[in-house]
Amino acid sequence: MTRCVCVCPAAGQNPDHVLQGTGVNPEARGRPGDDSTIAPEDAARFLSCYCSGHCPEDATNNTCQTNGQCFAIIEEDEHGEALLTSGCMKYEGSHFQCKDSPKAQTRRTIECCSTDFCNRDLQPTLPPQAPSEGSPHWLAFLISMTVCCCTLICVTVVCYYRYKWQTERQRYHKDQEQEVFIPTGESLKDLIHQSQSSGSGSGLPLLVQRTIAKQIQMVRQIGKGRYGEVWLGRWRGEKVAVKVFFTREEASWFRETEIYQTVLMRHENILGFIAADIKGTGAFTQLFLITDHHENGSLYDYLKLTTLDTQTLLRLAYSAACGLCHLHTEIYGTQGKPAIAHRDLKSKNILIKKNGACCIADLGLAVKFNSDTNEVDVPLSTRVGTRRYMAPEVLDESLNKNHFQAYIMADMYSYGLVIWEMARRCVTGGMVEDYQLPYYDMVPSDPSYEDMLEVVCVKGLRPSVSNRWNSDEVCF
Repeated sequence: MTRCVCVCPAAGQNPDHVLQGTGVNPEARGRPGDDSTIAPEDAARFLSCYCSGHCPEDATNNTCQTNGQCFAIIEEDEHGEALLTSGCMKYEGSHFQCKDSPKAQTRRTIECCSTDFCNRDLQPTLPPQAPSEGSPHWLAFLISMTVCCCTLICVTVVCYYRYKWQTERQRYHKDQEQEVFIPTGESLKDLIHQSQSSGSGSGLPLLVQRTIAKQIQMVRQIGKGRYGEVWLGRWRGEKVAVKVFFTREEASWFRETEIYQTVLMRHENILGFIAADIKGTGAFTQLFLITDHHENGSLYDYLKLTTLDTQTLLRLAYSAACGLCHLHTEIYGTQGKPAIAHRDLKSKNILIKKNGACCIADLGLAVKFNSDTNEVDVPLSTRVGTRRYMAPEVLDESLNKNHFQAYIMADMYSYGLVIWEMARRCVTGGMVEDYQLPYYDMVPSDPSYEDMLEVVCVKGLRPSVSNRWNSDEVCF
């Protein structure tokens, strides 16, 4: 079987004339001298073809006869749907019609063959849709608009951050060249005492803070966390801790600075705040928070290296409770203090002072309560608390965010876990356990929300209580 493919009828030729499927009367076979459409040399090629849509009037059983070729044609109708038909093609012009592919207004494809009923198996397909003349212009327009929009967005973002950076510099460095004269011999303790005696109660004046920040010498890095780094610094020979925030943690720096500068915030069991400043070097911005330095480090570090007796346990637990109580308590008056909840209380955020007492640090997630408006001031920060220390209502998202007492209760849950850590390291009856984090035997070292939710909320498990604690008055 031979097969030819064509996309459309010949130019100027009516396809229905050629593909009309008009067969030849069988009686015309072999009539000498008859003016038949069958060429003498092609009489032996008289074919029977399958017809559908192009059948002559005398066709029976969808069969037609021709002295040319059988064909199948697929074309697109006025509704855009493909229509497949077949029939007989007369000898005259059949070779040209099956081989030529002139342009046409409609999409169509013809396939021809020259054996009986061969067109039953023909499956012509429509040619690909030719792109319209306007398509390249539309494509160029869309590309141009996309490039313009992207460029505009990039320029807007760059301008925004440049404006923000300049605003910060203007806000925090307008008086950068000015320094307050601090007399020789004045210690940080003296300066802080003077600021408290002045009646402001909100820390050192801004220019004094900037002066101290500029004069601090960075000694070495002593810690690093998700918020940034902690450095040991010196100001006039006095050791200070300098918390350097990553630029992306600006919200945490601003919140912690705001909380520390709250009126009547200073307390012996709250980390002592000294100064805060922003330093722009041109290439990047450094966010500084300067506080008292405590060589014993965090409660976490302390418990890993040290065992406790009952008196030390009581001192640690009581001092931590005092600091937390001061945060939670609202002080009324013209220079009052709002109630504050920590929201990220854990052993790593509690520092050990030289006298063995605790002081609470890291207030970047703290919330304030305004009793006048009965509103909870929640910080705009992407940071969240430590999953291991999250209360059940925080894990299952049932905490009422508009009810300040709910935040206090969540803090107390975290405080209970800290007490559990302390109690494990307290020697009673000559026995003591190794230091471990809460839920150490139930979740991985870096648990996910799902891990903690499953253990704390679904299973309702809590850290185990040692039998030896029940026989000790302090631990019990």
